[in-house]
Amino acid sequence: MTTVSDFNVPTHSLRTIFVERFNTMREQMAKRATYRTTVAELNSLSGRDLADLGIHRSSIRSIAYEAAYIK
Repeated sequence: MTTVSDFNVPTHSLRTIFVERFNTMREQMAKRATYRTTVAELNSLSGRDLADLGIHRSSIRSIAYEAAYIK
């Protein structure tokens, strides 16, 4: 009787783990910057401009969230 054991466990080097975490952090920072920029730009508009766009001032944060995190 022959038994073959193949333990093919993926091993990640420390460098790979660091690069993956760094990339994740960079993506999160970019999303947060998009959120902050969108909120700032929409807050700078007048009430009339927001009404022309069909946006109520209370929905600015939810619109910014969708722009940054839900694509």
